[in-house]
Amino acid sequence: MDLAVDFMGLKLKNPIMVAAGPLTATGEMLRQAVEAGAGAVVTKTIVNEIRPKVRPRLAALGEGMQNIELYTEFSLEAWEHEIRYAKSHGAVIIANILAHTPSEMADIALRVEKFGADAIELGVACPHGEGLEGLFADPAQLYSFTKSVVQRVNIPVMVKLSPNVTNMAKMAMSAEQAGASAVSAIDTVRAIIGVDLESGRPLLSTYGGYSGPPVRPIGLAAVALISQAAKIPVCGIGGISNSHHVLEYMMLGASTVQLCTSLILNGLDSLSKIIHDLETWLMQHNVADFGQIRGKALQSLKSFEEIKVEPYVAKALQGCSDLSCNLCVRGCIYKAVHKSKFKVTVDQNLCTGCGLCLSVCPDKAFVLEWK
Repeated sequence: MDLAVDFMGLKLKNPIMVAAGPLTATGEMLRQAVEAGAGAVVTKTIVNEIRPKVRPRLAALGEGMQNIELYTEFSLEAWEHEIRYAKSHGAVIIANILAHTPSEMADIALRVEKFGADAIELGVACPHGEGLEGLFADPAQLYSFTKSVVQRVNIPVMVKLSPNVTNMAKMAMSAEQAGASAVSAIDTVRAIIGVDLESGRPLLSTYGGYSGPPVRPIGLAAVALISQAAKIPVCGIGGISNSHHVLEYMMLGASTVQLCTSLILNGLDSLSKIIHDLETWLMQHNVADFGQIRGKALQSLKSFEEIKVEPYVAKALQGCSDLSCNLCVRGCIYKAVHKSKFKVTVDQNLCTGCGLCLSVCPDKAFVLEWK
């Protein structure tokens, strides 16, 4: 099956990119990501004034990870060698950049374009460090920064959006109106991952960016919202670790995706399995290319006001294969689900059709039907 996509005019062998972060900090790391199978790579954030790495700066807890890492340790000038080196090994490179004024942002964009970058990503959404909260939360400022870059360069410009805003649709439309070729969403979520109770200290010493599977629902909602509000392509980011997650983002409107946390925790080698599983799924479902499924889930996504109140109740279709599993019984707040050995029944006089039993049952033994 053909996994190739056209994104912002870039011809990619597949829709999977490695996101700006620890795995894209050097030309050698960019090369490794491409050789692992990535369709494109996004550089670690390039700035005029580099900042030293704090230690420690990464902490994982459960499936999530917090980072307090900032920008590249390379000077802007040094990135010419890193980009050219990665390009010589076949990399499609999107340069993630950040600056404090529109003119500075445009200057950096012009430089990395001359270095050979294929596109720009404006990394304005970082939730920690110096912070540019006014920029990533203010549509007018975002417009100004984006417009300044779009007017100066001849390569596509993508804007990375923050989940830490009240109206992401406005931010996406502002980027679109300024001439952005695409938006990517979401950047990490502002968080404190946990506290060491013995020392009384947070696991990392400041607020940071939270990523990994726990933020995927936030990313999915953002991509759906942006896809409904704007016409430019969307690159989905957040909690992607397998082909199922990639397809979820695409069915909600994404054209491409970016991965970082799962690759840090599972290794770049995990990319090959994701790509193989995507090929297998497309073949099994007779899908020739991603365009056939892009946005498919948006067709049944409604506003709350559009939802009709139907007289649905749950029904158990089959018995239970696990005597020790009582997830449906424990989870029914209406006490409508009952289990006797392998038999499961639903008291439809008590059931209110909330649907929780459908999602918690590992056997998928429940359906909703009209009462």
